[in-house]
Amino acid sequence: MTDLAWIELALSAARPQALGALLRYFRNLDTAEEAFQEASLRAVKTWRDKGPPRDPAAWLIFVGRNSGIDQIRKGAKHDPLPPEDRFSDLSDAEQDLAERLDDSYYRDDILRLMFICCHPDLPTTQQIALALRIVSGLSVAQIARAFLVGDSAMEQRITRAKARVVKAGVPFEAPSASERSVRLATVSAMIYLVFNEGYSAGIANPDSAGFCDEAIRLARILLRIFPAEPEVMGLASLMLLQHSRARARFDGQGQIVLLDDHDRGLWDRTLIAEALVMLDKAIRHRRPGTYQLQAAISALHARAARPEDTDWQQIVLLYQRLEQLHPSPVVTLNRAVAVSKLEGPQAALELVETLWPKLDGYFYFHGVRGSLLMQTERRQEARKAFDRAVALAHSPAECVHIRQQIDQLGGETGPCA
Repeated sequence: MTDLAWIELALSAARPQALGALLRYFRNLDTAEEAFQEASLRAVKTWRDKGPPRDPAAWLIFVGRNSGIDQIRKGAKHDPLPPEDRFSDLSDAEQDLAERLDDSYYRDDILRLMFICCHPDLPTTQQIALALRIVSGLSVAQIARAFLVGDSAMEQRITRAKARVVKAGVPFEAPSASERSVRLATVSAMIYLVFNEGYSAGIANPDSAGFCDEAIRLARILLRIFPAEPEVMGLASLMLLQHSRARARFDGQGQIVLLDDHDRGLWDRTLIAEALVMLDKAIRHRRPGTYQLQAAISALHARAARPEDTDWQQIVLLYQRLEQLHPSPVVTLNRAVAVSKLEGPQAALELVETLWPKLDGYFYFHGVRGSLLMQTERRQEARKAFDRAVALAHSPAECVHIRQQIDQLGGETGPCA
């Protein structure tokens, strides 16, 4: 008798491969999903009685394909396929299918599946929701809880996303080498969006916080099928390093703890060690990218036993390189924080003030600006910056953190929403 927990894990691991292959075969997302679900239901029954197959993905593809064909024929009022007992012994057929579905097919299937979920026609929230539903297999209820919306609202969001994909006419043919490179960058961005959704939620929303683990799992899948891509290594390393600090990011009351105040004994050294090895391997390819640079910055923090041991000079240089590769006011804002550690708050403030028009609606801009103004004794201006940050806060923890800064200035402030 096979442990049900193992079956669930095997189904989750095989899902991207199997669903991607079924999507290529049926060229219809709903049909592929239904076929995979039917195959999964049969797997729970069959694997418990007969044990696991040699290749779970190939088994699911074979059973799902036949199930899908059966449903199509029934819908077309044709004769149904033979009963299940006619093809329940899948050993030979499964082995044949596993041999014919080579690595290139698997790679393109998974990439296509992920690419569909992050189609540029879809808003960010729909990309994340669709990826969690299609690629990760989370239920609509789970995703709805993470986004703090009702089940019906999330169901409509996912349905609209699917409709946009169909309308966009996403091609199902295997992508060329150049197309694969573009798709890989888009898929990496989508995975990082999933991670940030969970990272931003913190402990305020445990359902959403679990997205960090799921994003790391998706990055590991990409890494298995693109083992020589340094930016995929950089992405995985970056998320592992950021996630390693999860237990130190909030105190016992759920309030934000700044990086310099972290109890570094709470950092997950196993994740850090894995990330550093992966980052070193990526750097040896000598093809630097934005994820590698961000991971390198996080690695410098991870290697510092104490905040005062941080190599801020190297961090400033890495942010400058990142600005060259990916110009962004947010990157410049982060460089300003590093500059404040190296040259003092006034030098950083001069850099921050140039970003005002572009980042006026950004919570962290006003938080950083307020902190720098407070350090330079411009208390009244700091108070205004903090008030603006409170108005833009995304979570109660962010709001409370800013209010604590305002308390240091004295005076009253309104309650957090």
